[in-house]
Amino acid sequence: MNNQAVAGAKPKSGGLDRQVQAKIGQQLRAMYDEVVDQGVPDRFAELLQKLDSAQGAPKTEEEPR
Repeated sequence: MNNQAVAGAKPKSGGLDRQVQAKIGQQLRAMYDEVVDQGVPDRFAELLQKLDSAQGAPKTEEEPR
């Protein structure tokens, strides 16, 4: 079965028709929403906080050798 039979419309040369694109977009949004809803694990949040703190601290220069 090809894309034309699934969506019932002719795709542009080599592309997917709008119905197929819309279905793919809908499913990608649903998957993305699930990932976003999971949030950031505590360990990652702690690491990000440490990185932010380190970037805000003044940098020290290495002593010449």
